[in-house]
Parts: sequence; structure tokens; C-alpha cells
Amino acid sequence: MDDKTHLHILWTGDNVITAEKMVFMYAINARMHGWWDEITLIVWGAPALLVSENQTIQDLVREAREAGVHITACKACADQLGVTQKLEKLDIEVKYWGVPLTEILAGGKKLLTI
Repeated sequence: MDDKTHLHILWTGDNVITAEKMVFMYAINARMHGWWDEITLIVWGAPALLVSENQTIQDLVREAREAGVHITACKACADQLGVTQKLEKLDIEVKYWGVPLTEILAGGKKLLTI
């Protein structure tokens, strides 16, 4: 897919209001309204724990996936926080993101960091 139509969202903050009112609100609406052809939400650090524990956020994860948002999480973070299996049960792809993130940055691809 053309990188100009693929947005990566790097989500690193565990504030629930920010998650609800920015991360998921934008990702879901952007897919539903066709603002981006493809959106990948990268869960990195503290949000991995938030997703594993918070039912409201889990519901938003499901809603985003249903809207076509690809959700993935940093494996190193998830392993260190002890939530890898919980994330995988929510159908979140868990993988090492260091190299892919570097490629996104080095390639000048679209990245929104929150």
C-alpha cells in the first residue's frame, strides 16, 4: 500500500481520557470516514498494561479492530509488563517493534505519536 495512505499511531501514554478522546476516537473515525486507507495502532509501554486491565479500553480495541484499524503491541514491553498473553487474547498482534519503528522513521512514513 502507498505509504501516503497508511498512518501509524504510536501510543505511549496510559491516560484513559487521552486514549478514549484522541487515540481511539481519531483512529476509528479516520477509518470509518476513509481519511486513511490503512491505520496501524502501535501499543508501546504503559498502554499495554492499560489495555490488559481496563474493560472500556478493551471495548475500544474491539471497536477499532472492527473499523479496520490494525492493532499491534511491542513484545518487549508486553513481556516486561507480563501482559503478552492478555493482549494476544484480545487479538492484538504482539511483536518486536524496534526495527519496524526505525524503518517508519527513516523512511519518512506517516507517524502520529501520542
